[in-house]
Amino acid sequence: MGDDDYTVDDALVTLGFGKFQLLVLVYAGIGWISEAMEMMLLSFVGPAVQSAWKLSSHQESFITSVVFAGMLIGAYSWGIVSDQHGRRKGFLITAIVTSTSGFLSAFSPNYFSLLLFRSLVGLGLGGGPVLSSWFLEFVPAPNRGTWMVIFSAFWTIGTIFEASLAWIVMPRLGWRWLLALSSLPTSLLLLFYKMTPESPRYLCLKGRTTEAMNVLETIARLNGTKLPSGTLISDNQIELQKIDNPSEDTVLLSPRENDEVETPKGMGSNLGGISSLKVLLSPNLARSTLLLWAVFFDREVPGYKLQRCFYCEFCRATRAPLVCRSNLTTSLLFGARVCITVTFTVVYIYAPEIYPTSVRTTGVGVASSVGRIGGMLCPLVAVGLVHGCHQTIAVLLFEIVALVSGICVMFFPFETMGQELQDTVSSVKQTDNAET
Repeated sequence: MGDDDYTVDDALVTLGFGKFQLLVLVYAGIGWISEAMEMMLLSFVGPAVQSAWKLSSHQESFITSVVFAGMLIGAYSWGIVSDQHGRRKGFLITAIVTSTSGFLSAFSPNYFSLLLFRSLVGLGLGGGPVLSSWFLEFVPAPNRGTWMVIFSAFWTIGTIFEASLAWIVMPRLGWRWLLALSSLPTSLLLLFYKMTPESPRYLCLKGRTTEAMNVLETIARLNGTKLPSGTLISDNQIELQKIDNPSEDTVLLSPRENDEVETPKGMGSNLGGISSLKVLLSPNLARSTLLLWAVFFDREVPGYKLQRCFYCEFCRATRAPLVCRSNLTTSLLFGARVCITVTFTVVYIYAPEIYPTSVRTTGVGVASSVGRIGGMLCPLVAVGLVHGCHQTIAVLLFEIVALVSGICVMFFPFETMGQELQDTVSSVKQTDNAET
C-alpha cells in the first residue's frame, strides 16, 4: 500500500464516531427493539392463546418453536442475501416479511394459521444479524466494543417496552391487539429506509470505491471532520499488490495459499449457499466457526473471549443452587438472567468481528441458525421435563450446556478487541498467525 493510500478502517478512525454513526445507531436500534418485542410477546401471547383455544401445553410450546424454526432458516438465508446483494437489501426484505407477517398474525382465525404467520415472523427476525453487522461496519475500531454494547442495550429496551405494552393492552384489548401493535416498530425501518446508506466496507469489497467514497464523504460532512489525504483502497487491492511485489512473508506461502489470497476478489459476488458454507468451514475459518456454533447454541475478557467464558461459568454457578434451595430462586434467576444477557451481548460483538466482510453476515447468520436449534428444543424439552416433575434434570441439562459453551470460548483462535475488521479470508489467516 502506498503512502497516499488508505483503507476504510483508516478513514473511519480519522472521521471518528459522530452524528452520522448516532443516526445509524438509532435506525439499527429500532430494528433490534422490534426483534426483541416480537420475541418477548411469545411469553404473553402463548398462555392467552392456550386459554382461548383450549390448547395443550405442548401446542402452546410449539408456537415458540415455529418462530425459532423460521429464524433458523432466515438467519442463514438473509446472511447470504446481505453478503451477495448488500446490507440494505438484506434488512429491507427482513423488515417487509416481519412487519407484514406480524400484523397478519393478529387476524389468525385458528391455531394452524397462527403457526404459519409466526413462523414467517421468525423467518424475518432471522435477519437481525444483518442490522448488527451493518452498524458494526460504520464504527471505528477503538470505539467498537463500547458502541456495540450500547447497541445491544436496545434489545433490553425492546423487552421492557413489550412487557409494558402487554401490561396495558392484554387486560383491556386482548392478545390480538398486542400482536398488531408489536409489529409497528418494524414498519419504521421501512419508513426511513431510503435515508440509509450502504456499508462503505461492503462497497469497497465489491470494487465500488466511488460509492464508498460518497458514503465516507457524507460521514465526514455530518461529523464535521475530514477524510485522510490520498486514495481509498480495498483489502483486495492491498493483497494483489503483495502478490505483484512479494515480501518475505508471501514468498513463504505455498502455491495453494497464494491462490487463496487471490480468491476473495471474486468471492464477494459469486457466493451461493453451499459455497458460503465451504468458505466458513475452510481451514482459515473452520475453528472459529465450529466454536462459535457451540457458543451460540447456549447463548438463551482482558478481551471478549475471557469475558464471555467468565459469564458462562458464572451463569452456570448461579443456577446450580436452584436444585436444592428454593428460597433463593428469585434472586438466583435474576443473577442468571443478568449473565445470560451479558453473554448474549458479548457474543454478538465478537461474532461479526471474527468473519471477513465477504462472509460476515453469512457467518453470523449460520451461527445464529445453530442457536435457534437450541431455541426450538428448549420449550419442548423444558416443558416436558417440568411437567414430568423432573425440574432438577432440566436445570442440570442447562448447566451442562452452559459449561460446554464456556469451555469452547477458551479455544477461540484470536482476540478481536481493538483490531481492524478484516475484509477477506486471507486477512483472517494473517490475524490468526499473528495471534499464535
